[in-house]
Amino acid sequence: MINNVSRVLTNQGLEGIKQATQSAQPTTAGPSFTDFLKNAIEQVNDQQQTAEKLTEALATGQAPDLHTVMIASEKATLSFQLAVQVRNKAMEAYQEVMRMQM
Repeated sequence: MINNVSRVLTNQGLEGIKQATQSAQPTTAGPSFTDFLKNAIEQVNDQQQTAEKLTEALATGQAPDLHTVMIASEKATLSFQLAVQVRNKAMEAYQEVMRMQM
């Protein structure tokens, strides 16, 4: 931190401040928040499609047993409900930030 301040003091004007702030910003590794959300939504969609296929198989008499179909259906339902609740909390947080006065 002190090195950054001394670099700003030795350089002239805004150029020194720009260089200090660029070097002080940490780099992040790993997936972005957008990628994380996209993967989570894809997983929910995959579970919904699996449950739908198993339900169709049950209706045509090709499903192995009722328990497998019900478990897949409940997993799909719970994951969808979780996704909706996460969305609701994110919207509440966004609305709260927008209500803040500056």
